[in-house]
Amino acid sequence: MLYRTYHYSQWDGTQRIFDIDAEDLMDRLANEVLNQGDVMRALREMMRQGLQNRDGQQLPGLRDLLERLKDQRRQQMQQYNMDSVVDDIRERLEEIIHTEREGIQQRVDQARYDVSQEHGEDRAQQENLLDLLEKRAQRNLDKLDDLPEGVGGQIRELMEYDFMDPDAQQKFQELLDMLKGQMAQNMGQQMRDQMEGMTPEQMAAMAEMMRQLNEMMRDKMEGREPKFDQFMQQFGPMFGDNPPQSLEELLEQLQQQLAQMQSLMDSMSPEMRRELEDSLMSALSPEMREQMAQFASLMEQLMPMDQLRQQYPFLGDDSLTMDQAMEMMRNMQDLDQLEQALQDAMRTGQLGDVDPEKLAELLGEEARRAWDEIDRLRKMLEEAGYITGNDKVELTARGIRRIGQKALTEVFAHIKKDRIGDHDMEIRGNNGDWLGETKVYEFGDPFQIDLQTTVKNAVIRSGPELPVRMRPEDFEIYRTEHMTKAATAVLLDQSRSMGLFNNFQAAKKVTLALMALIRGQYPRDRLYIIGFSDYAREIKEEELADSSWNAWVSGTNLHHALMLARKLLSKEKGSTRQVLLITDGEPTAHLEGERAYFAYPPSYRTEQETLKEVKRCTQEDILINTFMLENSYQLVNFVDRMTRINRGRAFFSSANNLGEYVLVDYVHHRRKRVAA
Repeated sequence: MLYRTYHYSQWDGTQRIFDIDAEDLMDRLANEVLNQGDVMRALREMMRQGLQNRDGQQLPGLRDLLERLKDQRRQQMQQYNMDSVVDDIRERLEEIIHTEREGIQQRVDQARYDVSQEHGEDRAQQENLLDLLEKRAQRNLDKLDDLPEGVGGQIRELMEYDFMDPDAQQKFQELLDMLKGQMAQNMGQQMRDQMEGMTPEQMAAMAEMMRQLNEMMRDKMEGREPKFDQFMQQFGPMFGDNPPQSLEELLEQLQQQLAQMQSLMDSMSPEMRRELEDSLMSALSPEMREQMAQFASLMEQLMPMDQLRQQYPFLGDDSLTMDQAMEMMRNMQDLDQLEQALQDAMRTGQLGDVDPEKLAELLGEEARRAWDEIDRLRKMLEEAGYITGNDKVELTARGIRRIGQKALTEVFAHIKKDRIGDHDMEIRGNNGDWLGETKVYEFGDPFQIDLQTTVKNAVIRSGPELPVRMRPEDFEIYRTEHMTKAATAVLLDQSRSMGLFNNFQAAKKVTLALMALIRGQYPRDRLYIIGFSDYAREIKEEELADSSWNAWVSGTNLHHALMLARKLLSKEKGSTRQVLLITDGEPTAHLEGERAYFAYPPSYRTEQETLKEVKRCTQEDILINTFMLENSYQLVNFVDRMTRINRGRAFFSSANNLGEYVLVDYVHHRRKRVAA
């Protein structure tokens, strides 16, 4: 029984929450690479889905992070009510009016009490003052009674109102500063801070700044050069310690801020939106209102906010103040941008556009740690040498070998032990590896003498005497394994049907497995890979994992594939030469000169030209073994004629057991054949 040891320590933020090595990760990607023929696409799929390690730990993928983000947005929209912003302003106005009414009553009551305590001439003077106070109080109360229902109209009236209560006046000024600040926030936080408590003179300077900004925007729209440097010299301090360095940068900041306000407006009911707009505009001077309206119009023309401003269907009951609502809009905007960045990462596999700090801010530290792990996986494959680290991610030679080894392991896992084993060869020969066995020397054997056994034979025959006299029958030599050398061309059908019926992945997987087998156990052998559809071409080892079936052009040009195989195998003198053909259909194309001729159903000429090439292979002692992934009458009939000419073999297999057929045949064949 195996026991697993666990070590525990206090969490300090440096521990790995998800442990997987590069070899295991490459094995996980192998099937997807074989299926898609694109390691970058396989990586993107892994990033989307996440993965599980050997201990059952699940690493969230980009899709999980995206769902968390959508859930957070959904929860907020189900919790809050944007119309409550106007309710908050209305409640503050009601409190201001209530405070003013109470303040008026308190002043009148206090004045009446003071009069009652006076006597003589002073009393008459106090009574006159009381009369004036009561008349003023009545006028103010009448104005309060006549205030319009809308919050915007109430704000405009109260701006002309002469408050009698200092607390009410202070609260109203705070409300005005808040509304001005929200409008100024379209220009930036620094300007919002400056607007609070701004004097009429300062408000006029602000209006002048807006006028010049609008003028620069008109210049830009009409092709004139905006006077940005002059503008910043005059108004630069209004934009904080890190002012924009160009008009484009300034407008991008303004667009972001203005979009938040527009999103808030769009997320309210039409009635409440009008109320809020009226309230905000009422807090500004007429000149400032005009300039702000022009600014919004020009921004919409110059830099449309369609992608930034969003209507969020808030359906909850919780109330928000204006400040809280704007903060909510900033949060929603951040969620939108993060969502777009995650979607781009899922599409491209490039993780650099997602800000991990923003991820942690919006979704928590756990999300940031998961993101770091996803980013680490790709770097781990690069450091292990399985993929390249440039912009176009590709498999390295080591990565291809790893996929081939995994394919080989999977194929052999399905083969019974007695089907492939250590098959002894009846033929012994030279130029091979020593087997550790000896034999009596015969004329013509290589003189690889076992000196110790030879001397011992002489001593046993003649007895212990010196010198030891040896005879020819005393000599023993080492046996050597007769090493066959095979040259194989795998003809890999890349026609459209191979992809449509999910056969190509299995064929490519088996070819990689065969490549790994030859490299690991038969390094003297030579393997050529030829892909063919309308034309045939040699596929280099480093190209195999990325190769795919031909989805755009019809044709199964076995004629061209056999021509190319014969040309390549002709270079391998003194080797067993064979072709392993993997296909799911009869030939439907052949070469006419240098151009492919296609016909379906297959033409008689295509079949004849292909069989002529089979005959040429036979004449050059090239054996053709065919592995059929389809048992249609046309294919079986053609392969039958081909095997009669070539004396090769034909197998019908499915995508699931193709590997067993190909690898078993290869091992059996190369061990039974002897190099010439």
